[in-house]
Amino acid sequence: MLVEYAEYPISGRGAAEISASVERAVAAGELRPGQSLPPMRELAGLLGVNPNTVAAAYRVLRERGVIETAGRRGSRVRAKPATTGREQIRVDVPDGVRDMAAGNPDPALLPALAGVFAEAAAQADRDPVLYGADPEEPDLVRRARADLDADGVPAGPVAVASGSLDAIERVLAAHLKPGDTVAVEDPGWGSLLDLIPALGLRTVPVGVDDDGPLPDDVRAALGAGAHALIVTDRAQNPTGAALAADRARALREILAAHPGTLLIEDDHGHRIVDLPLHPLAGTTRSWAFVRSAAKAYGPDLRLAVLTGDAVTLDRVRGRQRLGPGWVSRLTQRAVARLWSSGAVDTRAVAAVYAERRDALISALAERGVPAYGRSGLNVWVPVPDETGVVARLLHAGWAVAPGARFRMSAPPGVRVTVAALMPGEAPGLAEVIALAVRPGVGRHSG
Repeated sequence: MLVEYAEYPISGRGAAEISASVERAVAAGELRPGQSLPPMRELAGLLGVNPNTVAAAYRVLRERGVIETAGRRGSRVRAKPATTGREQIRVDVPDGVRDMAAGNPDPALLPALAGVFAEAAAQADRDPVLYGADPEEPDLVRRARADLDADGVPAGPVAVASGSLDAIERVLAAHLKPGDTVAVEDPGWGSLLDLIPALGLRTVPVGVDDDGPLPDDVRAALGAGAHALIVTDRAQNPTGAALAADRARALREILAAHPGTLLIEDDHGHRIVDLPLHPLAGTTRSWAFVRSAAKAYGPDLRLAVLTGDAVTLDRVRGRQRLGPGWVSRLTQRAVARLWSSGAVDTRAVAAVYAERRDALISALAERGVPAYGRSGLNVWVPVPDETGVVARLLHAGWAVAPGARFRMSAPPGVRVTVAALMPGEAPGLAEVIALAVRPGVGRHSG
């Protein structure tokens, strides 16, 4: 049976069918963020099913982060439903417009891959990896563990995942259940903000400044019962924050008072950032530390290494065995060869990205526009109106990312990926941003 409600036919006889029908509508934009759903008894009557069936469907939708229930006001689509994904809040970049929105590293700074994959393939021809083999490449694990030791990350087993988000998802699933709360940076990584409600978890925002998560916000979140905290150590997306020594010390003290917290650290800026690491790992009983190869060696490698306490890593490996089994040992061998060959001059790459960030931030400061970007590929520019700024910049030939992709309760802003910005281009881009942020302010305004 089909029911016309809010111009969308909700269908199904079972809870799974009804919830899937609503999810399809949200994903297609036919049910919009904030739009009300029918009261459960009303929809049950129209569909000819038991009200408990509709209640079960709505419960599934809440756990997946698609809808929310506000007491007598009923159920409605979340303002940022997990089904739609924040990636849909993006700018389509037309031909002739510089893309400063995508968040990619500069391809010119990525290493050549043909040689290392050829070597890895030749080794695979001599010694094929078959079912039952060790899921981790010993050389990759050895090199990863040596780097972690050098940076003060506590001892622990090493596993390999298909990128940072895959690793984080596996760690969250290893410990949390639907309804648990995760404290996350705000503004923060849009894909992570999508993932958490998709797992049936709830998010609580933690403010960020140049030195990392704000201690008072972290203290409040953990004091209110947050089960997990996710921190970006360096190159925070989208603000470029990097955890400073004093800030790390303050956060360790807070975490020590909440030893049951699941702590996850994301160090995706490894090998493209020249700032020292100040890890929090080991402060709580359950922890994981994740490093991705994406920014330094290429996003398509889909590889991250993670370490953590023995229980967490055992659960992650066990669940991985029941899914993909392992990350391609061919890819692991290629990445190990990239690390050992010094294919990326990490200090030089970090210096290039720092020069490009600093050039834009300085040029904006000269025009009275504050901006942030202590590390990594991005600069965060607070703005009064994201939509207007993005549109004016697009018209001027520059595409930037709207801050709505990264925010929960943080003030509006735009993210500018400066990875491929040449220093000589910074003044021109800063001028355009200044005019977009405050029309009439720019070179001629003094």
